[in-house]
Amino acid sequence: MSDGDSSDFSSIARYRDKIVSGPIFSMLLRLGAPPLLNQLIIVAYNTADAYWLSQYSDVAVAVPRQTWPIIMLFQALAMALTAACLSIVSQYVGGKAYREASRSASRFFTILFFAGGMFCVALMVLRGVIFTFIISTPPEIFGDVLRYSGVIAFDIFLNYISMTFTTLLQSLGDTRRPALVNAVAVSLNMLLDPFLVLGIGPFPRLGVVGAALTDVMGKIISALTLAYIIKRDYPDLRITFTKDIDFKWAALVVRISLPIFILGLTNSFAFLIQLRIVNSFGVVVATSYAIGFVIMDIVDAALFGLSGATAIMIGQNLGAGNIRRAKEIAYKSCLLVFSLVAAGATIIYPIRASLIEVFTESQPIIIETNLFLQNLLPTLPFFGLTMVAMSTGRGSGYTLIPTLIGIFRLWGIRIGLGYLLAFILGMGSFGAWLAIALSNVVGGIASIFWIKYGNWAKPIVRREASERRS
Repeated sequence: MSDGDSSDFSSIARYRDKIVSGPIFSMLLRLGAPPLLNQLIIVAYNTADAYWLSQYSDVAVAVPRQTWPIIMLFQALAMALTAACLSIVSQYVGGKAYREASRSASRFFTILFFAGGMFCVALMVLRGVIFTFIISTPPEIFGDVLRYSGVIAFDIFLNYISMTFTTLLQSLGDTRRPALVNAVAVSLNMLLDPFLVLGIGPFPRLGVVGAALTDVMGKIISALTLAYIIKRDYPDLRITFTKDIDFKWAALVVRISLPIFILGLTNSFAFLIQLRIVNSFGVVVATSYAIGFVIMDIVDAALFGLSGATAIMIGQNLGAGNIRRAKEIAYKSCLLVFSLVAAGATIIYPIRASLIEVFTESQPIIIETNLFLQNLLPTLPFFGLTMVAMSTGRGSGYTLIPTLIGIFRLWGIRIGLGYLLAFILGMGSFGAWLAIALSNVVGGIASIFWIKYGNWAKPIVRREASERRS
C-alpha cells in the first residue's frame, strides 16, 4: 500500500498528524482528559456503590472487593491482548499502514469475543470453590459474595467486548467518544444503584445482587454504543469475525502480550494471597481494606486517563519514526502524573477521617481504615510512575521489564515482605499495609529508571508497515 492510498482511510487517519507533531503536554491532556473525566465518574459510582451497600449492611461494602482479584484474574487475557492491540494498531496508524490496522482490528475482536465468553462460564462454574478454598472469604459475607460473583460473570464477558472497542478507538486517537459512552453508562448505574440495592419504590431489595446488575446493564450499553460509533464514524475500520490469523501476526501479539498476561496472572494471584492475608484478620480488617481502596481510587483517577494517553502517543510516534519525541512523551507523562496524583493525595490526606465516616459508623473499622490510608496515601504518586512505565511498554510493545518490575513489587514486597511483617514479626494488619506502601515506592523508582535508561524507544511494526507500503 502506498502513502497515496492513505486518503482512502481518512477516518482512521483523523487524529494522526496532531499526535505525531502537536505540543506534547496539550496532546497528553487532550487525549487523557476524556478518559480521566470518565474515570472520575467511575470513582464517583464506586463511591456511591460503596455508600449504598453500607446502608444495606455494615459489611456488604466488602463484597465487591472480595471478587476484585478474581475479576482481575479472569480479565488478565483481555488486558494483555488489548495492550498488544494498542501497540500494533497505533503503530500501524502512525506508519500510515491503515489496511493492516483494519485487519488487526478484526483479529483482536474475534479472539477477545470468544475468550470473554469462556471466562464468563468458568467463573459461573468455579466461584464456589474459589471463595471457599482459595480466598477464604469471611463467613459473614460468603453468601453475598457468591450471589454477587454469579452476576458479575456476565460483566466479564461484556467487558471483553467493550475493552476491545474502546482500545481500537483509542489506538486511532479518539479518546473522547469511548469516554463519553462509558460515562453515560456509569451514570445510569449510579442512578439505578440505590433503587436496586435498597429496594426503593417498586424495585425489589436486591442488595449486592442489585449492585452487580447495574454493572451488567452499563456494560451492555457501552458495548452496543461503541460498536455503533465504530460502524458509523470509522467505516474504514472494518471489524468482523475472521479466521485470517497468520503465524507472523500471532507471534508479534504473543511477544507483546505474553509479559503482560504473565503480569496479569501473577498480579491476580498476588492480590488473591494479599486478600487472604487481609481476611485472616477478620471481617473488620477486610471491610477497612475495601473502604480504603474506595477512597484511594479518588486519588488514582488521573492515572487511568493520562497513562492511557501516554501509550497512544508513544505508539503512534514510534510508528512514525519519532524516537526522540517518544522519549520526551514518556518523561513529561511521568512529571504530569506524579504531580497530579501528589496533589490529589495532599487534598485527601487531611480529610480522610471524614471520608471514612461516610461509609461506616463502626469505630474499629474507622480506626483500621485510617491506619491503612496513613500508610498508603503518601506513596500513591510513586504508583503513578509504575503506571506510566506500564503504558510506555504498551505503547512501544516492549513490555518485559515493566512486567518484571510489577511482579517483584507484588510478590517480593507486598506478599513476601507483607507476610514477614504481618505474621513472622507479629505486626498484624499494620505490617500488611506497610508492605503495600513500600511496594509502591520501590516500583515507582524502578520504573523511572527503566523509562530513562531502558531500550524501549524503537518501533515494532516499522518493517511490516514499510513492506505493505512498498
